[in-house]
Amino acid sequence: MNNRQLQKFPRGYSQQDLEERKRFLEVRNDICLDKAEDPDPESMKGIIENQIGYLSIPMGMAGPLQISGTYLEGTRYVPLCTVEGTLVASMARGMYATSRCNGIRTTHFHQRMTRSPIFFFENISHQKRFLDWVGDHEQDIREIAESSSNYAKLISIETYQLNQYVVLDFAYTTGNAAGQNMASKATMRACELIRKETGVDFILDSNLSGDKKASGNTKLKGRGHHVTAHTQITDQVIEKVLGTTAEKIMMIQEYGPYVSSLANSNGIQLHLSNALTAIYLATGQDVACVAENAVGYTQIKRTETGLEFLLTMPSISVGTVGGGTRLPQQKKNLELLKCHVGEDSAASLAEIICASALCLEISLMAAIVSEKWVDSHMRYGRTSL
Repeated sequence: MNNRQLQKFPRGYSQQDLEERKRFLEVRNDICLDKAEDPDPESMKGIIENQIGYLSIPMGMAGPLQISGTYLEGTRYVPLCTVEGTLVASMARGMYATSRCNGIRTTHFHQRMTRSPIFFFENISHQKRFLDWVGDHEQDIREIAESSSNYAKLISIETYQLNQYVVLDFAYTTGNAAGQNMASKATMRACELIRKETGVDFILDSNLSGDKKASGNTKLKGRGHHVTAHTQITDQVIEKVLGTTAEKIMMIQEYGPYVSSLANSNGIQLHLSNALTAIYLATGQDVACVAENAVGYTQIKRTETGLEFLLTMPSISVGTVGGGTRLPQQKKNLELLKCHVGEDSAASLAEIICASALCLEISLMAAIVSEKWVDSHMRYGRTSL
């Protein structure tokens, strides 16, 4: 990708600027970006109850994201819904910088969606017999769980004993669905079989799964797609595009992990929730999953020619079918990202999200150490432009 291609994306706040951006994207992606009509209220079943209308949220576009991953290759322009000025511009700056230096490489390791029921025992001595039964009948449990869906596949059942309780941690792959409901349905059927055969009662979720909340379990094992992104940016691009030096950015790697530990932060990162929320809204994801997904580990390494930036996100709970992905604009945005078809479309979306989040992290790092963080918010985050 040459510099001329990188600089073509139209900027500005006028109606004409907006229309030029739409045409720019339409030509490159063979898609019409005119406003999608509001869907029939009858089609909202499974998405919302007691509907009274639609809320307009501004949508912008960041790019170009040059990405080479496990399931995708090429250039993407990423839709973002936000009311925070500077977010789109900052992510776009990170994308521009990485695209000047051969883009971002992503690796998709696995998908893992969990549900963790808890079983109750009056006599603790019965727990060993119960656990032996579960181990001996895992194939029977797998068959009944997987019979609930064409896509849910049981990966494992891990067991935890705690006083009068036993927790079973069911883990599944769920295809292109985010899979929370799929995992719940499959686990419910499995637990009904276990109760019938053992006589031990249960509640479907013990809170071990970390659903909609950050947890140590999520950090270690992941819940959703586990993706790592990395890129190398030259000293020249760091200075010209990011407005700082490699030495100043390396200071964050020096103090960041220590202060994150002091604050008891979930992971080592600056603001992954910003990227996740904006992309989740634009692509019809369950936005509450940001609470558990905004866990990641950024790392910076000095190279001979610049810096290498890495980000691992163990929990990206997204899908390309079901839920809000059925909404017209969100469906169109998935098409823009080329994540609307294919058996690995959800994995591709997760890779785009991790790469985009890394771009936003890089841009904020540079803004902080260059002392332009406040200035940029005063310029883009206020009404007086």
